[in-house]
Amino acid sequence: MSEGERPAEPHHPRTSIPRATAYIILAACGFGSITILTTLALRAGATVATAVVFRFAIAAPFLLLAAGWREVARTGGRRRTELLLLGGGGQAAINLISLSALHFIPAATLVFLFYTYPAWIAVFAAARGSERITPVRAAALLLSLAGIATIIGNPWSGELRAPGVLLALGAAVIYALYVPLIGRLQQGTTPANASLHVAVGAAVLCAAVGVVAGEMDLEVTIGGWMAIAAMALFSTVLAFLVFLRGLAVLGPVRTGIVSTVEPFWAALLAALVLREPLSPRTLLGGAMIAAAVLLLQLRGGDR
Repeated sequence: MSEGERPAEPHHPRTSIPRATAYIILAACGFGSITILTTLALRAGATVATAVVFRFAIAAPFLLLAAGWREVARTGGRRRTELLLLGGGGQAAINLISLSALHFIPAATLVFLFYTYPAWIAVFAAARGSERITPVRAAALLLSLAGIATIIGNPWSGELRAPGVLLALGAAVIYALYVPLIGRLQQGTTPANASLHVAVGAAVLCAAVGVVAGEMDLEVTIGGWMAIAAMALFSTVLAFLVFLRGLAVLGPVRTGIVSTVEPFWAALLAALVLREPLSPRTLLGGAMIAAAVLLLQLRGGDR
């Protein structure tokens, strides 16, 4: 069995593939809620920097409670540094780079380009020889990407500028490298402890960038702080914990494919919260992504 396909990390050795898949779907719903919750926070007076920094800062104490002080204290200096700098730095880079792309390209184009990351994960895994790209996995990957394309429609309908395209693709590549990296960094510790260090590292780095750029603004309404708190608890604490548990079982490739549930969930939440229309095309794309996830359950997607 390859490194990317370890049956589970030591603290959850009996997690089944269907349960791990459910963990990743739940995490995808958490991550997919970030765009909607950020929109609500921005409408309430927050800046992007404020929302991102306090998302991680509010999450950190809850992750500390989940991890337990003894587990945190046992973390070696090298492991702590790697989680803070590489784990937290990766999160900060992905957030800041992807959001910066919106200054140059439409949101639909950003979504389309960023969600090429499962394909990049597969390419990198194949190049390293860490995971097999079986016919089932390849078919599920193509089906999920087709579902995303169906949901967002024509991503090239707006004005395209090269910096935005490069930023969006850069964020996708960074995330594709980040998923197996964080999978390795969490080995030997608990998901809660790994998530805590990632959150602290991301909060500090994003705060530094926000202060230097002069984008930290605390004049936010109660509704804005509620949206940021929801990002912290649902889209960070819960999402991080279940994501790492699922990743330890499924490996990067299957995790990436299942995670394409995110844009469909975002579309559903936008229809519910922001009153945006839910088109038949969105439902069709969601059905295609669901079919890809189900396809992966055929003997674990290993055929």
